[in-house]
Amino acid sequence: MRVNLSSHYRAYTAGKPAVQADGSTVAEVMADLDRRYPGLRFRLVDEQDRLRRHVKLFVNVTPTEDLTTPLGPSDEVHILGALSGG
Repeated sequence: MRVNLSSHYRAYTAGKPAVQADGSTVAEVMADLDRRYPGLRFRLVDEQDRLRRHVKLFVNVTPTEDLTTPLGPSDEVHILGALSGG
């Protein structure tokens, strides 16, 4: 499936804004992304297996924080990093 990444994470994908990953849940996709792009999962998921608070994840157009969210082969995952500052 297609995984779209905001610019925060493209250093792990050699600058690619979208990559392919396999999995039937968000957690499986994260694991596959880490196999293909080492270190990426750690930037997205914390030590308690929860999305980091600055990460926003969408399956198609639906936001989710649940790594057990099921995915179908035609789904798209969008991973966004929140900006902060003042």
